[in-house]
Amino acid sequence: MSASISLQRQITVAFLGPRGSYTAQVASNRFGDSVAYSDMPTIGDVIKAVLSRTCTYGVVPIENSTAGNVDATLDALVKATQDATEENKVQIRAEHYLPIHHCLLSNATNKADIKKVYSHSQSIAQTAQWFEANMKGVERIAVASNSAAAILASKEPGAAAICGEQCADMYGLTILERNIEDKKNNTTRFFILGDKHEPSTGSDKSLLYFTVDHRQPGSLVDALNVLKTHKINLTKIDSRPSGGSPWNYFFFIEFTGHVEDANVKAALAEMGQFCLGLLFWEVGRIRGLVLDYGTVSILMNK
Repeated sequence: MSASISLQRQITVAFLGPRGSYTAQVASNRFGDSVAYSDMPTIGDVIKAVLSRTCTYGVVPIENSTAGNVDATLDALVKATQDATEENKVQIRAEHYLPIHHCLLSNATNKADIKKVYSHSQSIAQTAQWFEANMKGVERIAVASNSAAAILASKEPGAAAICGEQCADMYGLTILERNIEDKKNNTTRFFILGDKHEPSTGSDKSLLYFTVDHRQPGSLVDALNVLKTHKINLTKIDSRPSGGSPWNYFFFIEFTGHVEDANVKAALAEMGQFCLGLLFWEVGRIRGLVLDYGTVSILMNK
């Protein structure tokens, strides 16, 4: 997804706002100044804007190297794909990795005056050790985004926010501490969402969502062994509660390959024997830290 794309037609990019969020930073890095931007209050709203074609692209966080998956994105992406028609689906078009360096911002000039701290739940998790060592006992409150936290902190005496330093000038806050993340290589992966299909390049990776019959011993192993049989490299696996019966799970896996590749087609067909349902996204071309994405399709076991 090159910068030249934005010159082909006027496009609108939805991101998790308000202005100053890390998601806004990624959107700006990827699309530049020649597009229109629309900030959304929640991750689900970003995905809905793309699904409804109100916006051409959307940017959402998916995973952090310290705190793990952004479950709200996974859940909203699955729901949007399940609810969509064959002609109207959210596509994962690209991913972007952003180093995350948190600051403590406040109207106060001294940390001793701070009684509460606002931030996104991921950022609270990413700075837990720092707060334990430096501001133990201060209340931390999760909100929709880091920039939303900055706005709250700008309006409340004795409040602070964990966010990027760009929020200081935007919202008239003082930077009390820099680089308060627990891991100095703290990095977040973002998805760029759209509605276009990308063909296979021979250097792709994909995301698959499925569940199995939990009453059947070895059902998950059977499903995953299909990838090995077809010489497909599994690169990531996660689980999420199914939302139905307690202790039943859906699984997310990432692997190298594209739905148009013969071995991937064969593997998906064979996995249908072991999986109760499959949702498939092309994750993209393996090109260092910035990847382009392709198609979304739904395969359901009959």
